Amino acid sequence: MGAHPPTSPAVPAAEPGSGTANRSPDGLQAGLKNRHLSMIAIGGVIGAGLFVGSGAGIKAAGPGILLSYALTGLLVVLVMRMLGEMAAASPTSGSFSAYADRALGRWAGFTIGWLYWFFWSVVLAVEATAAASILTGWIPAVPQWAWALLVMIVLTGTNLVSVGSFGEFEFWFAGIKVVAIVIFIVVGALAIFGLPPGHHAVGTANLLDHGGFLPQGPGAILSGMLLVVFSFMGSEIVTLAASESPNPVTAVRKAVNSVIWRIALFYIGSIAVIVTLLPWDDPAVAKSPYVAVLKSLNIPYADIVMDVVVLTAVLSCLNSGLYTASRMAFSLGERGDAPKAFATVNKGGVPAVAIWASVAFGFVATIFSYTSKDTIFQFLLNSSGAVALFVWLVICVSQLRMRRIIERETPERLTVRMWLYPWLTYATIALIVFVVGYMFYDKDGREQMVLSVVAAVVVLVAGLVLQKRRPREVPAAAAEAPENA
Repeated sequence: MGAHPPTSPAVPAAEPGSGTANRSPDGLQAGLKNRHLSMIAIGGVIGAGLFVGSGAGIKAAGPGILLSYALTGLLVVLVMRMLGEMAAASPTSGSFSAYADRALGRWAGFTIGWLYWFFWSVVLAVEATAAASILTGWIPAVPQWAWALLVMIVLTGTNLVSVGSFGEFEFWFAGIKVVAIVIFIVVGALAIFGLPPGHHAVGTANLLDHGGFLPQGPGAILSGMLLVVFSFMGSEIVTLAASESPNPVTAVRKAVNSVIWRIALFYIGSIAVIVTLLPWDDPAVAKSPYVAVLKSLNIPYADIVMDVVVLTAVLSCLNSGLYTASRMAFSLGERGDAPKAFATVNKGGVPAVAIWASVAFGFVATIFSYTSKDTIFQFLLNSSGAVALFVWLVICVSQLRMRRIIERETPERLTVRMWLYPWLTYATIALIVFVVGYMFYDKDGREQMVLSVVAAVVVLVAGLVLQKRRPREVPAAAAEAPENA
């Protein structure tokens, strides 16, 4: 699809009759409807990791995994509140990267932007491979690599057509995830209270009788956090997507205000059902906790049902991952931190070049997942593994500076406020730093953290060199020089 150069650093040129009246301030098509954003916000916290990876967390911490999810959920709520404060005041496709650029300096926006792009580009390969694995199980005559190629092509196509087609696909993908989780919780709650015929109330036996609530000791709560923290990545997507909607401020405010109940219901609620109905040390729970619960309740075709739900979650993550990576690449190009072509849009207001660049990296990573699974692909996974913590930390530090900038320049835009500023921001920073430190201490998290830090340092050095050699001639609105302390 053809792209055309921007007429300014902020707003790309539009073809006649392309609907420029419906463009966002940075030139993207404002084609996301309120229902799209609502479902993206609700479903954004439900990743495939919840269905697939929660078993490892339960095995590591026992019923105490509920505390791991609660602490991580609290961390996400606080970070989202800070991000929502900045996003409501200045919606932009670059989100936290653009805010870090303005609050901390170009080096910060460059570093966290490219790390975030790298993370989601690797996720494309992970999700494509996971989807292919499920589809091959259903139709083994088609090679797994062919399924991976097919899902990548289809979802690349939906993203290239228009942001509205991305939103429509995500609306239905997220809708299926939400309905599945709600039904699971309702059915599980009925079973806990002994309401289905032939079942008795389970009480607290599975929570307390198999080594206690913390069978692996209090330290397992932190180990559990390391296993679940990355399943929360994606909550911030709505702040990027909001810039491509008619009412971005309203969308951000609704998403931020609802994040508490979303995490409490979908994560803590569903995990509580699992550890209450089944012993935490049951091998079936470690393998596939949601399937184990459905089978214990004699739900027919439990394996197939969960395969459909997991496939939907995987496709949703791949779809939103490609969208997120491309919008971050677009923002980086807009600010001069990536090739200028990334900041161009086609007739539909879609950053086609940024999408192709992101999916190209995803294709290469997918190839490595088959040809070099234990070497190159494992390196990509580990070196991007701690990006979530880096993103959250940058959001916190940026909010400390941006709050003062907003109060000084446009106080009327401060429609979402961080609670107990600045003290709760400082407390959140301390908690993130503590988790990072524990990852260095924990033998299972150490390699991931070390490689992620190495990747961050490499990108940071590149950002500092770029800042020195290619200073911006005209800063974009969301990327002004930071104020003096």
